Amino acid sequence: MTYFLGIDAGGSNCRARLIDAQGTVIGEGRAGAANARIGLEALYETLNATINEAVAQAGLTTSQRAAIAGGMGIAGITRPGVQDGLDAFDFGLASCRYATDAQIANLGANAGEDGAILIIGTGSIAQLRIAGEDHTIGGYGFPISDEGSGAALGLSAMRHALRALDGRTRRTELSAAVTERFGHDTAQAIAWMDNATPRDYGTFAPLVMDYAEADDPIARSIIEDAASHIERFIETIFARGVTRCVLVGGLSHRMKPWLRARTVERLSEPLGDALDGALRLSGYRRS
Repeated sequence: MTYFLGIDAGGSNCRARLIDAQGTVIGEGRAGAANARIGLEALYETLNATINEAVAQAGLTTSQRAAIAGGMGIAGITRPGVQDGLDAFDFGLASCRYATDAQIANLGANAGEDGAILIIGTGSIAQLRIAGEDHTIGGYGFPISDEGSGAALGLSAMRHALRALDGRTRRTELSAAVTERFGHDTAQAIAWMDNATPRDYGTFAPLVMDYAEADDPIARSIIEDAASHIERFIETIFARGVTRCVLVGGLSHRMKPWLRARTVERLSEPLGDALDGALRLSGYRRS
C-alpha cells in the first residue's frame, strides 16, 4: 500500500498529515519553527521529528514508511542552497517533493487549480497559479516587505510606543500597553529589539487589533494602513488575470472587517488547507 505525507513547515510551527491511499488520516505530527532560516541541520531535525511522530501515531513499520510519498512546503526553500541541502537528506520515504509553504497553501485553497491566495500572518505574501505556472507577489522578508502582516503591525506599534515615551506623539492605551512589557523603559525596549524576530514583533498584532476595535486612534491608523496594503495586494492579484483569490493566514479573519465591502465580495472561500496542498504535492489525488 502507498501512503501519502504532507508537511507544512513555516516560521511558527511544522505540521504533518499522513494518510492512506483512500485518503483516511492515520497520523499527524507537530513541531516548532521549520523555515530555512534556522539552518539546514536544524531544519532536517525538525522535519524528521514531525515525520517520526506522524509515522508512530499511524503505527507504520520501517518498510511501510519506505512506501510513503511525501510533499513538503517549506518557508524559505528558495534561498540559495536550501533545495540542494534538502535533497541530500534521507527521511526514509519513498519520495519527497518540495515547494514553498505559500505554494502548498495555494494548492490547498484552490484544490490544485488556477487561483491565488494572499497570506496574512506573521508575514505576508501573495501566491498565484496562472495556467499551471506559479508566481509570487511580495514576501521579500521583514522589515523590507511583509506589508499588512502581524510583524508589520508590531513594528508600527513599537515605533508609536517609543515616540510616545519621548513625547513626540500622544500617548494612547495602545502605547501604554506596548511599553508596559518593557517597564516603560526605552533602554529595555531597545535591548529587546536588538534580537527581536518577525515572530516576536508579531506577538503585538493581537494587541493592536484589540485596541483598534476599541477605537484607539493610533491602533486604528495602524490597522487602516495595513488594510490599504492588503487592498493593494488584492487589486494586483486580480490585475494579473486571476479570477479566484482566497485570504488566508492567522490575521485574515480579523483583517477582513477592515477591508472595503467591494473587496471582500471579490474573495472566495478556501477549498482546503495547506496540508491538503502538501498532499497534492506528494502525488495524492482524491478519487
